Amino acid sequence: MPYTLYYSPGSCSLAPHIVLEEIGLPFSLSFVSTADGSTRTPEYLGLNPKGRVPVLITGDFVLTELPAILLHLAIAHPVAGLLPSAADSLVRSIEWFNWLSGTVHAIAIRQVWRPESFTLDQNQHEGIVAKGKENLESAFVLIEQRMADCAWAVADRYSVVDPFLLVFYRWGNRIGFDMPGRYKSWTKHTQRVLDRAAVGRALAQEGISVWQ
Repeated sequence: MPYTLYYSPGSCSLAPHIVLEEIGLPFSLSFVSTADGSTRTPEYLGLNPKGRVPVLITGDFVLTELPAILLHLAIAHPVAGLLPSAADSLVRSIEWFNWLSGTVHAIAIRQVWRPESFTLDQNQHEGIVAKGKENLESAFVLIEQRMADCAWAVADRYSVVDPFLLVFYRWGNRIGFDMPGRYKSWTKHTQRVLDRAAVGRALAQEGISVWQ
C-alpha cells in the first residue's frame, strides 16, 4: 500500500522524503506547515497530536517521530540496503538518531529558531539564541570529527542516517555558519549525499537547496 508523508519543505521531514525516493515505491506528499497553522488543525492533530512533522501513513498505520519513521522504512524495505544488518552498526544508527533528534535538534536548533520555547521572557531570547549557536557549533565539531574518519555515517555505507545529517548541514547554512570553510570533511560527505539521484529528486520536489 502506498505511503503518504506529511512534510514541510526543508524541515527534518526531508530525510524520510529522501529515503522514500531511495526505496523507489509509490508515495505521495502532503504539505503542512507551522507557518500557516496547518499542523494545528483538528484533522492533522488527529494524526499527530504533537502537531509536528513528519508523519508517515500507509493504510491504517500512522507513525510519527523521525527516527522511528526512518528505521521503519529501512527495516520494511531491506532490499534498498539503507540500514546495516550487523548489530553494532544498527545500534550506531540508533546512537546517531538519539543524539541528533534529542539533543542537536530538540535543544540547539530549537534554541536558535524557537527561543520562545524556553522562556516566557522575550528579553532572554537573544541569550538563548546565542547559547543555541554555541551548542550547535559544538555538535557540528563532533560531526566533523566523525566524518573525517568515515565516508558515511555508519559502517562505511550509505544508510538512513546520512540524509538526516544532510538536514543539519543545510540548517547550518541557513543559520549563517560557514559550513564549507569550517567543516570540510562533513562538506565532502554532504557532496557524496547530493550526488545520489534520489536526493536530487527530493530537493527538487521541495523546491529547496542545501546551499541556501
